[in-house]
Amino acid sequence: MQVGRGVLSVAAGLILVALATVGYALPPPFDPPPLSVDPVFQTLPAQPPAEIRPISSTAQIVTQDITVDVGDTTLEATIRAPLTPGKHPALVFVQGAGPGVRGEFTTQAELLARAGIVTLVYDKRTVRYDFRNRDFGLLADDALRVLARLRTRADVDPARTGLWGVSEGSWVVPIAAAKSDAVGFTVLVSAPNVSPMRQVTWAMGEQLDRLHAPSGVRELVTRAMSAVHMNFLRYDGLPALRGIRQPVLALYGTRDPSIPFVESSRALTRALAEGGNADYTIRYLDGADHGMRIHGGPFAPGYLETLSNWVKGLPGTARPPVHIAGATPVQRYEASEVPTAPWYAGGAVLGFTLCLAAVGYVVGPVAEMVVRLRGRQLPAEANALIWPPIRRRFRRMAWTGLGLLLSVLAFITLLVLFSVNQAGAWPAVLAGWLVIRILAVLMLLQEVTSVAAVVSGLREGWQPSRPQHVAIAGVLGGTGLLLVAAAYYSLFAFPW
Repeated sequence: MQVGRGVLSVAAGLILVALATVGYALPPPFDPPPLSVDPVFQTLPAQPPAEIRPISSTAQIVTQDITVDVGDTTLEATIRAPLTPGKHPALVFVQGAGPGVRGEFTTQAELLARAGIVTLVYDKRTVRYDFRNRDFGLLADDALRVLARLRTRADVDPARTGLWGVSEGSWVVPIAAAKSDAVGFTVLVSAPNVSPMRQVTWAMGEQLDRLHAPSGVRELVTRAMSAVHMNFLRYDGLPALRGIRQPVLALYGTRDPSIPFVESSRALTRALAEGGNADYTIRYLDGADHGMRIHGGPFAPGYLETLSNWVKGLPGTARPPVHIAGATPVQRYEASEVPTAPWYAGGAVLGFTLCLAAVGYVVGPVAEMVVRLRGRQLPAEANALIWPPIRRRFRRMAWTGLGLLLSVLAFITLLVLFSVNQAGAWPAVLAGWLVIRILAVLMLLQEVTSVAAVVSGLREGWQPSRPQHVAIAGVLGGTGLLLVAAAYYSLFAFPW
């Protein structure tokens, strides 16, 4: 007895609606609201001319490689110093996220040294620092030990020796500054001043908007992020900012796609005010990206000049005539915290689900192989007619499930890569999302038709062997688990 196509279509449609409802009903919901307009940032005054006056770029410098012992490891570092006599201001570069090799800062370290500032760049530690585990306090201790080494030089003015931190480094520098008076000043470049989770989520949302990604893509990404558990993602940097007593220079770019720059500035000013620190300077550079460059190329006009003139002008530049100036920034949405995933959507449960599905796909063939190796014969007759087409269906289901998982991983990788270069990206994003949705629906149709085939076979007198029972339970159950997981990650949500 065969199940009609009309019945299968209705069944598939009802299940599709049920799965779509799962995606809508289950938490965590995520819909960042528009950022309320702040009058302070509607029209910023221009930078004072003295801040952006030209700096020397031809003076002679000397370069020295050193090694700094930070306790559990040693860090390689490079010092660049002007050859002019006397004591000079100095700064240590503290890296952002990633490997943090000192070569990243060679250009600006040399230019600042030629302008009259002693600079030190060092390789970030690899011991006790990795993708999942980051201790900002440990990194701050490293920065302080490196700074202490720099302060011992005869050509360095200890009172004007500070820390420069970019991105992730701007969570590190405030900890060091709040801990030690040896830090004479702090420079925060592209400082998020919100939790890493809020910063990454905001950056991903901005990126998806620029890529014209469908709404379901945001749900997929944010639900995936909510299941990620890393020890630093919920870090609150405001207490460290409140503890800064030194002068602060904060530099932001109006074309930075990685941080919520308006909220970052507001968080910084509030924290400094709560700590009683009025010695801060915030400058927005027109067209600058996350690294203070123009489209990843040359440094933004005014960046090196502002940095150099501010450092060399201390302590006079610590309290400027206007605290916030430069190009007017525009931030559309708030940087909202992604809710923590419920227990049934956590990383461990998701991993267990995928493992069960994988086991379900392979357990049937393994069981059949074991029976054959033992020399036993599978039942003939009905098996010879009914089992082979069902087995072919199961193989196609396994390949579809594998294809869906790989396509999701490839799609997320694609989004990460397009965060660097988005030229012509939106057609690829739309195409990738369409492939994922088609594979999810195909897997649903295969599950429905395979269940119908099994039911029809049983009605025709088929008596599955033990290995066939195992294969039926494994493949249909594994695919069912994948369908539920796909529903949670909004692969069946409407609209497409």
